[in-house]
Amino acid sequence: MMKRDSMKSRLIEEPGPKDFSSEGEERKKKSPTICGTNYPVSIGFIVVNEFCERFSYYGMKAVLTLYFIHYLKWDKDLSTAVYHAFSSLCYFTPILGALIADSWLGKFKTIIYLSIVYVLGHVVKSVGAIPDVGDSTMHVVLSMVGLILIAFGTGGIKPCVAAFGGDQFEEEHTEERRKFFSIFYMSINAGSVLSTVITPILRSDVQCFGADCYALAFGVPAVLMIIALVVFIAGSGLYKKSPPEGNVLLHVCRCIGFAISNRWRATMQEPKREHWLDWAQEKYPKRLISEIKMVLRVLVLYIPLPMFWALFDQQGSRWTLQATRMNMDFGPFVLKPDQMQMLNALLILVFIPVFDMGLYPLIGLCKIKLTPLRKMAVGMIFAALAFGAATFVERSVIETVVEPPPARTSLLQVLNLAQEDVRVNVEGHADLFPQPIKPYEDPMEYKSVHLNDFKQALTLTLTVNGADRHCVKTFTEEEAYTLIISNSVLKADCSLLKDNIIKSENGEAHLRFINTLSEDFNITVGAKSFHVPGGGAVSNGEFVDREEYPAVRYESGSTNSTLNLGLLDFGASYSIILRGSPENVETVIIEDVQANNVHIAWQVPQYVLLTAGEVMFSITGLEFSYSQAPANMKSVLQAGWLMTVAFGNVIVLIVAEGAGMEQWMEFLLFACLLVGVCIIFSIMAYFYTYVDPDHLDKMHGDDTVEYTEDDLKKNPKDGVQMRAIGEDDGHSTKM
Repeated sequence: MMKRDSMKSRLIEEPGPKDFSSEGEERKKKSPTICGTNYPVSIGFIVVNEFCERFSYYGMKAVLTLYFIHYLKWDKDLSTAVYHAFSSLCYFTPILGALIADSWLGKFKTIIYLSIVYVLGHVVKSVGAIPDVGDSTMHVVLSMVGLILIAFGTGGIKPCVAAFGGDQFEEEHTEERRKFFSIFYMSINAGSVLSTVITPILRSDVQCFGADCYALAFGVPAVLMIIALVVFIAGSGLYKKSPPEGNVLLHVCRCIGFAISNRWRATMQEPKREHWLDWAQEKYPKRLISEIKMVLRVLVLYIPLPMFWALFDQQGSRWTLQATRMNMDFGPFVLKPDQMQMLNALLILVFIPVFDMGLYPLIGLCKIKLTPLRKMAVGMIFAALAFGAATFVERSVIETVVEPPPARTSLLQVLNLAQEDVRVNVEGHADLFPQPIKPYEDPMEYKSVHLNDFKQALTLTLTVNGADRHCVKTFTEEEAYTLIISNSVLKADCSLLKDNIIKSENGEAHLRFINTLSEDFNITVGAKSFHVPGGGAVSNGEFVDREEYPAVRYESGSTNSTLNLGLLDFGASYSIILRGSPENVETVIIEDVQANNVHIAWQVPQYVLLTAGEVMFSITGLEFSYSQAPANMKSVLQAGWLMTVAFGNVIVLIVAEGAGMEQWMEFLLFACLLVGVCIIFSIMAYFYTYVDPDHLDKMHGDDTVEYTEDDLKKNPKDGVQMRAIGEDDGHSTKM
């Protein structure tokens, strides 16, 4: 998950001869440097702040989808929708943060105040994850309030922190500034990798309130955000703090609005103008209008881009949910499903130098002209291929999943615990099961039983040695059952048990015991206890940790011994039959729902493809955009770029809630949509003409952009002249 806002453009005030304000003096003072170098001491506080802030954000986000499903008990579609709604809000709010910083508070105060909002959001989110605090409605309210505050906090400071770090350097120290941004983004990736490893461990390996400890998984990021705020404030006396500088986005919006309104009011007799923006010439300078035209040409190319982000940001939602149904055993350690997201950040650190110093020069040697827009199109293809790989993996994963039955349908399997072969016929369902059913044979698969109503009593006919026995059982729609056949006074008897077919998203195994002996048993498996009455009774069903169980203790009267259950594997459901004698209990293990047999390593190709696409799409897109726009318009492109990410998440939200299709079909749909969008983007790119923003100086001279009287009222200092400065913050990495 790369940082999508690598460059920051801003308006700064160049003090004229009459600027003797304390703010101007504070801005010009020099910060202490590190060991006599040109690196200000203040950047250390900013780097640590960014590391802690990114740890808090990605650490919280890594476990967010599973929190919705397991703690708030939402379904997968709603969880995905809310996850992407939150992500979308995080990329809408940077515009608000930039407006506050540039037009009102300045970057330093904006970071302070919105970081406080950020901390409050984390605290509220953590409190909402404590079961003892209120009821389920209160948990939902606190969670949503916390996420909204976090979105305003992280989004609000996003456009400020990197630029504030760049402000600490003297204008002539461009090389040191460039190296600072490399260190800055390394801290972002370090925070991301560590958090996506640590918070899932806190979630699942630490138990609190009798379940996974989401309160701790959210609480640690909250502490890191508090540390980030304290560290940033601690460096206050060392910072160079620029006053509010005026927001160029406002000027652009006003100019566009004036052009539209002026064109609307124009009469038919007035001569036509070459471009609709030329209708703003009565109020705004030609240079500003030319700059906006350049920017709009790039923004038009942004229109197809949200589809890439729609695929990219599903790493934390749909891909994480896919990982929960896979085998996560790597031998020495077992991976958590939400830890797989760290692979993206790790691959970014590898791919950026590989692409820059290896792949791109090699392609150049082959005389292939790989323009920026072509790189972006190739990046889209890589992302589409990643979702093609995800589709293949998903098709393999669902083979181990029992799909819940639809309305007016139940699922039924048969387990024969009698001594003879039995034939089973279900009323209205001829030849439902392969006949005969042999004793202690694993059920083949669940069969669909169609009902006339939401609940229906059906007659089951059991045939043993040519004799029929009838039993009537009631089925409820959308439920799964096991029909257990046992001997009762040398005749076949039947009982109907409701089954668990939903796999644990934590990789736990579901377990129940069926006791064919006459004695009662008390069995302890890990931290769970099972009471199994005698005479063919069935214990309660429980989820237990996935692990080997070679010596499970059981008690029966005066007998106290152990059972070897072997490996209870990821996501499986087991019925364990007890037979033999109390002194020598034998176990027959029936796998009702198949264990996850697709290894999580099969997700690696899709992460590799998506990250390769990200490097070619995101980094190249930013570099292209800023090379095609004037320096003082970079912030406008920054806003446009972040908006593509926001709208990409909106697309996922709509599809997750409205598509109603199987997951593999949804992956395939996204892949096909991105291929279609890539074709459209390639056509647009073919007709795009690259420009050099420096030509504006030749067209309009080196004049400084003038602003209206209303604009100057907001910058009333005598002798203050507005000029544009663009900062190149280096490569984009994780945000």
